[in-house]
Amino acid sequence: MRPWAGSWRWITLVLLAWGTLLFYIGGHLVRDSEHPERSSRELSKILAKLERLKQQNEDLRRMAESLRIPDGQAEAGSLAAGKLRSLEDQLTRAKQKIYSFQKLTGDGPGPTQEELRRRVENGVKEFWYFVRSEVKKLANAEPSERQKYADTLLQDLGHQERSIMTDLYYLSQADGVGEWRVKEAKDLSDLVQNRITYLQNPPDCSKARKLVCNINKGCGYGCQLHHVVYCFMIAYGTQRTLILESHNWRYAPGGWETVFLPVSNTCTDRSGATTGHWSGEAHDKDVQVVELPIVDSLHPRPPYLPLAIPEDLAPRLHRLHGDPSVWWVSQFVKYLVRPQAWLEKEIQQTTAKLGFKHPIIGYPEYEFISDNSISWSAGLHNRYTENSLRGVILDIHFLSQTDFLVCTFSSQVCRVAYEIMQTLHPDASSFFYSLDDIYYFGGQNAHNQIAIYPHQPRNSEDIPLEPGDVIGVAGNHWDGYSKGINRKLGRTGLYPSYKVKEKIETVKYPMYPEADKLLNSQKK
Repeated sequence: MRPWAGSWRWITLVLLAWGTLLFYIGGHLVRDSEHPERSSRELSKILAKLERLKQQNEDLRRMAESLRIPDGQAEAGSLAAGKLRSLEDQLTRAKQKIYSFQKLTGDGPGPTQEELRRRVENGVKEFWYFVRSEVKKLANAEPSERQKYADTLLQDLGHQERSIMTDLYYLSQADGVGEWRVKEAKDLSDLVQNRITYLQNPPDCSKARKLVCNINKGCGYGCQLHHVVYCFMIAYGTQRTLILESHNWRYAPGGWETVFLPVSNTCTDRSGATTGHWSGEAHDKDVQVVELPIVDSLHPRPPYLPLAIPEDLAPRLHRLHGDPSVWWVSQFVKYLVRPQAWLEKEIQQTTAKLGFKHPIIGYPEYEFISDNSISWSAGLHNRYTENSLRGVILDIHFLSQTDFLVCTFSSQVCRVAYEIMQTLHPDASSFFYSLDDIYYFGGQNAHNQIAIYPHQPRNSEDIPLEPGDVIGVAGNHWDGYSKGINRKLGRTGLYPSYKVKEKIETVKYPMYPEADKLLNSQKK
């Protein structure tokens, strides 16, 4: 046997062993990600093995370089050497991911995270020193110079604020946390979308429990979409397949399915053995088909209305997202607005026509991107037409694609864009500036906050706070103060926004274990 042939056979065996180990590592990380202490111990052992393999890799490289490849065999030798380089790259990437994972689970924060944390801490202190000093100077400035001084101060404060926010962004991405956030967002969305798909496609439509929702509520597109979302949430909570009645829709007479994908592939027939109007989940348990009114007329009100989130997903959502309630709404919007092929093509063509590219919001220079024909179609005389529908869908699409959304949350269109934006990023809860209201969902249950710091009123407009007080939110004035009612005292007024946190309500939604089993089997 020629010397080089045996050597390459040995190299091939080691390559196979490498591939097997890398496959094992990947599977091990997926299986044990929910058991961080055990994963950390196992990862330490794996790292030791990787170090030994790295040394073997260096030996193999030297061997490959010293081997004499006979004429006619150069191509095979080059191929094997290429595999060596490819596997070495995979080995390096695997080690980096393992180190990042180990830092997240067992060894505390990584060095980058701590460096950025200290930078943010220092930036906030310097911000305060600067504000304190400049405000004192402003008080002593000549009246004729105060406006100019104030303008310069605001400009400087803006620079410092953006500097701190930039550090916070990098902190959110440090030491593998960014990768974790992307994966967790995808996993959660996949889980919910799979559950919705399972609910909407029963094996036997004739026997399925159904909830009927008529899209033709007397309002615009954004309002009608939110009406269907409200129906969908109750259908999901009561384990009923949503039947969307959209024939002769004011925007598109052919119905929802001419614009978006059907809400079901197997069950669109509303017929059933028994039919009735909504009278409560418990009362309707023996009724196969239930018709749902608009939310304004809903009685009794079930617990599944916004801003509540599912109890089984709450711990993960609190960790992942800055506004879990909006994330939950966004998942139903995501399922509903899946475009038909013609609409997808229209979006792509309009993107090219407008020259839409990122970043879409610049500072301090900017330009307006618009399509005047869309603005014309939004007029009252043209509103309920297919052309108008196309225009509002495109408007919402491009608003959701911006890097930072500036609009009025009193607008349904603005809120739909914000909801869709949540499906495009792991957490886009802070990617907005509302020119008026805070986010809300029409017909929602009470929006409450919890006081975390005490507050003593400084004037007649303020209300007192004690830690633990529940505050019903009326709005944010975007000046450091919010307005609401202290439910314990029954007093309405202003309070510092930073002295409260959101009170997220959780509800025992169905968990759809059969749908989860199907999703897990697809991943294997």
